[in-house]
Amino acid sequence: MEEEPHFEKTSFRVKKKIFVTLDTARSIACFKLSEVDQSVFVAHATIYSVANKWGKQGWTLMELKKVSKSLCLDALQTSYCTVTPKKLAALVRTSVE
Repeated sequence: MEEEPHFEKTSFRVKKKIFVTLDTARSIACFKLSEVDQSVFVAHATIYSVANKWGKQGWTLMELKKVSKSLCLDALQTSYCTVTPKKLAALVRTSVE
Protein backbone atom coordinates (compact mmCIF):
# COMPACT_ATOMS: atom_id res chain seq x y z
CA MET A 1 0.00 0.00 0.00
CA GLU A 2 1.24 3.48 -0.82
CA GLU A 3 0.23 6.93 0.40
CA GLU A 4 0.51 9.78 -2.11
CA PRO A 5 -0.88 13.29 -2.56
CA HIS A 6 -3.94 13.56 -4.81
CA PHE A 7 -4.76 17.20 -5.48
CA GLU A 8 -5.54 18.71 -2.03
CA LYS A 9 -6.20 15.25 -0.54
CA THR A 10 -4.18 12.21 0.46
CA SER A 11 -4.67 9.05 -1.57
CA PHE A 12 -4.02 5.47 -0.59
CA ARG A 13 -3.15 3.09 -3.39
CA VAL A 14 -2.46 -0.53 -4.11
CA LYS A 15 -0.62 -1.41 -7.31
CA LYS A 16 -0.86 2.32 -8.22
CA LYS A 17 -4.68 2.23 -8.10
CA ILE A 18 -6.46 4.53 -5.65
CA PHE A 19 -8.84 2.78 -3.28
CA VAL A 20 -9.50 5.70 -0.91
CA THR A 21 -8.79 9.41 -0.66
CA LEU A 22 -8.83 11.39 2.56
CA ASP A 23 -9.82 15.03 2.89
CA THR A 24 -8.63 15.85 6.41
CA ALA A 25 -9.85 19.46 6.25
CA ARG A 26 -13.46 18.31 5.77
CA SER A 27 -13.15 14.92 7.56
CA ILE A 28 -14.40 13.08 4.48
CA ALA A 29 -13.09 9.89 2.90
CA CYS A 30 -13.90 8.80 -0.64
CA PHE A 31 -13.90 5.02 -1.18
CA LYS A 32 -13.86 3.04 -4.43
CA LEU A 33 -16.56 0.38 -4.17
CA SER A 34 -18.33 -2.02 -6.50
CA GLU A 35 -21.87 -1.07 -7.48
CA VAL A 36 -23.32 -3.68 -5.11
CA ASP A 37 -21.10 -2.65 -2.18
CA GLN A 38 -21.91 1.00 -2.79
CA SER A 39 -25.64 0.28 -2.58
CA VAL A 40 -25.11 -1.41 0.81
CA PHE A 41 -23.01 1.39 2.29
CA VAL A 42 -25.22 4.27 1.09
CA ALA A 43 -28.05 2.89 3.22
CA HIS A 44 -26.37 4.91 6.01
CA ALA A 45 -27.33 8.60 6.09
CA THR A 46 -23.74 9.85 6.27
CA ILE A 47 -22.50 7.80 3.31
CA TYR A 48 -23.43 8.75 -0.24
CA SER A 49 -22.21 8.27 -3.80
CA VAL A 50 -20.31 11.08 -5.49
CA ALA A 51 -22.89 13.14 -7.39
CA ASN A 52 -21.46 12.77 -10.90
CA LYS A 53 -20.06 10.10 -13.24
CA TRP A 54 -17.50 9.14 -10.56
CA GLY A 55 -20.35 8.09 -8.28
CA LYS A 56 -21.68 5.80 -10.99
CA GLN A 57 -18.23 4.17 -11.05
CA GLY A 58 -18.47 3.35 -7.34
CA TRP A 59 -16.81 6.37 -5.70
CA THR A 60 -18.53 6.82 -2.37
CA LEU A 61 -18.17 9.58 0.25
CA MET A 62 -18.21 9.05 4.01
CA GLU A 63 -18.47 11.75 6.68
CA LEU A 64 -15.88 10.39 9.10
CA LYS A 65 -17.05 12.24 12.22
CA LYS A 66 -20.54 10.77 11.85
CA VAL A 67 -19.83 7.05 11.38
CA SER A 68 -18.61 4.34 13.71
CA LYS A 69 -15.04 3.15 13.57
CA SER A 70 -16.19 -0.35 12.62
CA LEU A 71 -18.24 0.94 9.67
CA CYS A 72 -15.28 2.98 8.45
CA LEU A 73 -12.94 -0.01 8.75
CA ASP A 74 -15.44 -2.19 6.89
CA ALA A 75 -15.60 0.35 4.04
CA LEU A 76 -11.80 0.60 4.01
CA GLN A 77 -11.35 -3.17 3.73
CA THR A 78 -14.09 -3.46 1.11
CA SER A 79 -12.56 -0.65 -0.95
CA TYR A 80 -9.09 -2.17 -0.72
CA CYS A 81 -10.41 -5.56 -1.83
CA THR A 82 -12.29 -3.92 -4.71
CA VAL A 83 -9.08 -2.49 -6.18
CA THR A 84 -6.41 -5.02 -5.23
CA PRO A 85 -5.67 -8.18 -7.26
CA LYS A 86 -7.96 -11.09 -6.33
CA LYS A 87 -5.22 -13.21 -4.73
CA LEU A 88 -4.22 -10.38 -2.40
CA ALA A 89 -7.87 -9.59 -1.61
CA ALA A 90 -8.41 -13.23 -0.64
CA LEU A 91 -5.51 -13.00 1.83
CA VAL A 92 -6.96 -9.87 3.41
CA ARG A 93 -10.44 -11.34 3.72
CA THR A 94 -9.07 -14.58 5.21
CA SER A 95 -6.94 -12.76 7.79
CA VAL A 96 -9.93 -10.74 9.02
CA GLU A 97 -12.32 -13.68 9.45
